[in-house]
Amino acid sequence: MDQAVAAISEQIRAAAADRTPLRVRAGGSKDFYGNTPHGALLDPRAVRGIVNYDPSELSIAVRCGTPLAQLEAVLEESGQMLAFEPPHFGAHATIGGCVATGLAGPRRAANGYCYGGVRDFVLGAKLLDGQGQLLSCGGLVMKNVAGYDLARLLTGSLGVLGVLVEVALKVVPKPRMETTLRIPMDEASALARLNEWGAQPWPISASAWQGGILSLRLSGSAAAVSTARKRLPGEAMPQADASAFWQAVREHTDAFFLGSAPLWRLSLPSTAEPVKLDDAQLIEWGGALRWLRSARPATQIRGRAQALGGHATLFRGGDHSQSVFTPLSPGLAAIHKRLREHFDPAGIFDAGRMLL
Repeated sequence: MDQAVAAISEQIRAAAADRTPLRVRAGGSKDFYGNTPHGALLDPRAVRGIVNYDPSELSIAVRCGTPLAQLEAVLEESGQMLAFEPPHFGAHATIGGCVATGLAGPRRAANGYCYGGVRDFVLGAKLLDGQGQLLSCGGLVMKNVAGYDLARLLTGSLGVLGVLVEVALKVVPKPRMETTLRIPMDEASALARLNEWGAQPWPISASAWQGGILSLRLSGSAAAVSTARKRLPGEAMPQADASAFWQAVREHTDAFFLGSAPLWRLSLPSTAEPVKLDDAQLIEWGGALRWLRSARPATQIRGRAQALGGHATLFRGGDHSQSVFTPLSPGLAAIHKRLREHFDPAGIFDAGRMLL
């Protein structure tokens, strides 16, 4: 255990002894996400740097205080990238915050080699638990699967199980070619076409429907993209405009995401019918992610999401003193409770960030 990790371990031990609540926070770029945070700040950004990176192995081990932009720059030099296209939501985003929130960008529901969310690319992790003990699970390559599911469990845990200090991630080559098509169509037609095209071998790496326009990004080899471009409808966007558009969707700087109206994130089966709540909407991930701007009661939005086979999260805005996440069933809530008790027996980490 090096000096930076040892210092955090000592802070955890002292907090556990005094039963002092702690709030794990690095760059703070995702402070808005989850229930209202509580506890004394624990900043892990001193634990930073690339530990191991061999581009030929398509994997990288990195300390969790490392800025996300720095990690992406290192991968860029080797023509590689994080497959799940994580949003930064600010200049100070870290790779630890990326894994702890588990948020993925437009490429999350892509076809082919880059399919998957954050947890699908976590190979291993190191964690300081609620007693300041350093735990290791998984490894740097896919063949080393010892503890692999535990590393994935930490993805999206919002720091309620401990402090992530290092992660090993699978990375992928950047596509050789990309083009974005803009196709006028209504919501129901867009959902039908996205599910139809998603079942075909088209190199679709992102989709976004809003206001009667479906945007479809194609990524891959020149041959694959050119073939799909000839078979799919729509007009191609200029590359600079397309890059700016997908960056705005990824970072929520698109006009749809601006303003004070509560932003809801509905996770649904891609085949679910339109939400039909008559509110502003942006649809991603082939129909599986429906962003909704709405001041309607949470019970109404969650009820509609449940009727469509999914769940709804109050992502930004609105009242975060209540549970922003869909309440768990009694069985799942019991599992969460046992996990927290195992990793954090003194109950010092801010479990209320996830569950009230």
